[in-house]
Amino acid sequence: MLILLPPSEGKAEPGVGAPLDLASLAFAAELGERRAELIGRLDPGLRAAPAAPAAEVYTGVLYARLDLLGLPRAARTRAAKRVLIASMLWGFVRPEDRIPHYRLPPKAKLDGIGPLSAWWRPALGAALPDKPGELIVDMRSAAYATAWKPEQAKLLAVRAFTEANGERKAVSHMAKAVRGEVARALLLARREAKDAESAAAIAEAAGFTVELGATTLDVIVRP
Repeated sequence: MLILLPPSEGKAEPGVGAPLDLASLAFAAELGERRAELIGRLDPGLRAAPAAPAAEVYTGVLYARLDLLGLPRAARTRAAKRVLIASMLWGFVRPEDRIPHYRLPPKAKLDGIGPLSAWWRPALGAALPDKPGELIVDMRSAAYATAWKPEQAKLLAVRAFTEANGERKAVSHMAKAVRGEVARALLLARREAKDAESAAAIAEAAGFTVELGATTLDVIVRP
């Protein structure tokens, strides 16, 4: 199982700490050159800025509900192996990867690069694991999901809806909270989800009302 998370718009700024070390980040061999190119175009000063684990830098509703830093030791160990955080600057990083504070909206266009999702797509396709039948639980927003999709693994997108008087509506802000809570439930589960059905069962056991589709796990939130 892999859990794909979006970054957060809000980010904590590390006050002190060693600077960014690109060679220490996940997929350094495959994505390092692209990361260096983006930093050079966006802000070369990021190389000297204090860095901290991504789990501390990314804040916001999803990360508050997930609470990576507050997970029990076993769940944190699982998160270190199973969680990947999407980013238009880094491609993907793991929770313990040390990064500086930065700003780069997903729809930003940099000179000589163009749309970032399309620019990242070939490199991410070559770098990320894509094993036949492996479960990938996708918490990313659409802007980040377009940068990479597996061809062989089972991608399960988590969506959130409200339902009242028989009418169902997709939600945006609440979806971040729901995704954070579902991700936390998956990491806390005694047995790791191996397929979509077991992921849905874990979410139900955590108190969610869910509907499982071919490629989606819908969480229904009732007022």
